Order: sequence, then structure tokens, then C-alpha cells
Amino acid sequence: MALAEPPQVVDAGGKPRADALLGIAASAILLAMMLLTVVDVVARYVFSRPVRGAFEVTELMLVVLIFAGLPLVSFSEEHAIMDFIDRVTGPRAHRWLRRGVEVASAAFMFLLAWLTWLKADRIAAYRDATDVLRILYGPFVYFMAITLGLAGLLHIYKAVERR
Repeated sequence: MALAEPPQVVDAGGKPRADALLGIAASAILLAMMLLTVVDVVARYVFSRPVRGAFEVTELMLVVLIFAGLPLVSFSEEHAIMDFIDRVTGPRAHRWLRRGVEVASAAFMFLLAWLTWLKADRIAAYRDATDVLRILYGPFVYFMAITLGLAGLLHIYKAVERR
């Protein structure tokens, strides 16, 4: 039985390195969520002692997982797309349409980043925190805003890059 070759970690553009590093980070977060859930379920049903704050920590890990992946999805162009228009447009129109979509996506990401940042300011001002462990929500919402802004920058880059 042959083992699969290890994934490529480096190339000139750095994309496989970013994919590999973010993939490892995502895997670690998913593993931690899984282990926490298993331990919580076993502790809850076998010992009648659930892990204190397990649900809160799982929620926050999920936020980090989803929003850390957003810029990577934008960079890799792995968003869900509808390509029915591509069949009826020529290459030049397709390029302009693609640029228009990238600019619209960037504008939407920047709008979401701005609104999320405003929400993070309010949450941080109130010092809003989880109920059980009292983990502050503010840093997580700022993280969301920053990753949305980064995704917007990546869409701008994709709109102006030569293809």
C-alpha cells in the first residue's frame, strides 16, 4: 500500500502555504470542537457533570473557524458561483463582468466590515460577555470585522489584477 505524497507547502505565490497553514489551523479548531463535544457529552451522561461553558467555547471556536476561512475562500475564488452568463458573453465582456462582480463583492464586504466594526464598538463598550465563562465578545466581533475587511481587500486585488 502506497502512502499519498505530502501536500505541496510552498510555491512562488504562497497560496499553497496559506492553504496548508489555514487548513492545519482549521483542522485543529475542528478537532478541539470535536474533543470538547465528546468530553461534554460523556461527562453529561455518564457523570451528570457537563463541561462548564462547553457550548460557549464551541460557539466562539465556530466564529473563528468561519471568519478565518472567509479571506481564504475569497483569495482562492471558491465562493459559490453561477456561471450561466459566461456562456453567452465573449471573453472581453466576461473579464469586465468578473471585475464588476469583484468590485461589488468588495463593496459588500467593506459594508459588512464597517457595520460589524460599529457593532463590535457597542459590544466592547458594554463589555458584553458569555454567560458562564464571562469571555468577552468584543475581540471576536472585531476579528469578524477585520476578516471581512481583508476579504474586501482581496476582492479589490482580484478586480484590478491582470488576467
